[in-house]
Amino acid sequence: MDPYCDGKSKKSPAMGRRRRYCRCGTTMLTMLLFVVTNSASVLLSSGAGAFLLRRYKPATARLWAWDDSAALLDDLNATQSALADTHAQLADLHARLGTANSLLETLLAAMAAERRDGGTPWARELSGELELAVAPHRNVTGKATVFPALGHACARFQDDLEAYMRYTPGGECPSDEQLARRLMLNGCDPLPRRRCRPRSPAGYVQPAPLTKSLWAIPPDTTVVWDAYRCKNYSCLVRGGGGGEFDLLGREKRRWMRDDGALAYSIDSVLAARPNGTVRIGLDIGGVSGTFAARMRERGVAVVTTAMNSGGPSGSLIASRGLVPVHVGPAHRLPFFDGTLDIVHWTSPEHVAGVMLEFALFDIYRVLRPGGLLWLDHFVFPGEQLNATFAPMVDRVGFRRLRWNTGKKLVSALLEKPMT
Repeated sequence: MDPYCDGKSKKSPAMGRRRRYCRCGTTMLTMLLFVVTNSASVLLSSGAGAFLLRRYKPATARLWAWDDSAALLDDLNATQSALADTHAQLADLHARLGTANSLLETLLAAMAAERRDGGTPWARELSGELELAVAPHRNVTGKATVFPALGHACARFQDDLEAYMRYTPGGECPSDEQLARRLMLNGCDPLPRRRCRPRSPAGYVQPAPLTKSLWAIPPDTTVVWDAYRCKNYSCLVRGGGGGEFDLLGREKRRWMRDDGALAYSIDSVLAARPNGTVRIGLDIGGVSGTFAARMRERGVAVVTTAMNSGGPSGSLIASRGLVPVHVGPAHRLPFFDGTLDIVHWTSPEHVAGVMLEFALFDIYRVLRPGGLLWLDHFVFPGEQLNATFAPMVDRVGFRRLRWNTGKKLVSALLEKPMT
């Protein structure tokens, strides 16, 4: 087999042209078989085959009878003989068509297997920045091939991904935060790297010092607002961000009181572990970073995942002196096994069914033995709460320390066993 056609040769422009030539050859062969098969089918179904056989059959001597009856009988005999010959040839043609169809099916199956096992998943050939960003490259030593990380669903949204990678290399990145978010929520996470510079806010000012920054709303000049309906923090505080940007109102009161039911306090959760043993953790889907701020006041370092859904969550969390991580809901958590003391999760939005179970196992993976998972007002259909979710939690291996349910809600404090 031509090494350029089997995908094993090194990357080069010539290789790309040769691969395109091979794909064109395969496509032309497929189309030829398709045309031949369908032409023969049309020939048979139209009755033209029998006509052609009669029109061009070998000449035979005709014996003239003594009268019209004898002549008619001769014609009938000749017609019957011609029909018998035609039926035999049709049977042979049917057999040949069957063989051609079998070969075509084999070819199509081989092409599908090639695409599935080693071929490209893309709908059309890549080019430009996207091709450079996702293509394998040699490492520094030149002895190994490095494949860039890319969400497996990216190939299903090639139009959006090509738009995301459409920019001038070395120039300013387009204002496309919502496009990036849509790709990530669709499973194209991580996104490919880009060779452009994001625009900085006009009039940017230095952040406030810790610990003042934990509860200070940052200046509007710390954000590029193009992607959001609200164009300043005042709009978000008034309700444009669902109240989660109101640091001195609703957010200031959260996790300070334990009602013995769905609302747990941070202090009551920390009391479930020996003093000082909860040191590092993760808050999944924290919009404003308030959970991380409260934990920092207690000497616990918490990283917050955010997706900038209703506003500039990442910018706000960073302005407060906390660490935001841009990770989608289906992304494997970027932490080592058995390292975190606590994980806090407030909503399973965009994750359901078996994917929710995968997510719970991933959280179990990153927690250390004795680590805590705090499910905080977790939204779950009421009829499935006991039938589906509770058995799922037990199946993952968590031990229940607290378990409180309400209408379509559950709050729970779960422990990863020590052994």
